[in-house]
Amino acid sequence: MAILSCGNSERLFWLGRYSERVYTGIRTLQAQSGTWSSQAGRTCFDDSNPESLCSSLMRAYDNAIVLRDEIGSETFSYIQMAVYCMNSAKRSPAPLLQLQKVNDNIAAFWGMADDVISDEHVRGIIKLGKRIERVDLYARNNAGNDDIRREVMRLTYRIEKTGLHYSPETLSALNELAEERDINRHEIIRKVESLISFS
Repeated sequence: MAILSCGNSERLFWLGRYSERVYTGIRTLQAQSGTWSSQAGRTCFDDSNPESLCSSLMRAYDNAIVLRDEIGSETFSYIQMAVYCMNSAKRSPAPLLQLQKVNDNIAAFWGMADDVISDEHVRGIIKLGKRIERVDLYARNNAGNDDIRREVMRLTYRIEKTGLHYSPETLSALNELAEERDINRHEIIRKVESLISFS
């Protein structure tokens, strides 16, 4: 097992978060968009908006390129291909078709990470970032309570495998919130965002 610097641990974590942000963002657009709209275009392709899916994918790419030694060139290549497909989607008259290719490449990136990254901690940190982002997005986007509970359970299973510093009290509180009949989504977001510390 390689010794990860704090900086690279954080980059792996955000690689997981940003790739999930793009993946779930595209799935949400696909579910909502019977026809493409200018608002959907801004959500996806506005380079000047740090919250756009394009900006999030470029942040994933920026982290991945620094982490090539940790994740491998073949794994990295799927993030590269996702960027290529995002750029093609910007120019396409049918952007949703190209955006599906972005998600196909992100899914392939996750699969390749499982297949070729031998270091369990490297894999675990990427997956933890993915799970934290998914809990956050599900709480923000009014996903079903059962979906949130499932993702909190997956996050809980994953977190101890990463070797990262986290707050057991916050994790316990997050699990209690997820089991409530009427989930307090604002508190779920607050707890999940304060779970991990890199300082």
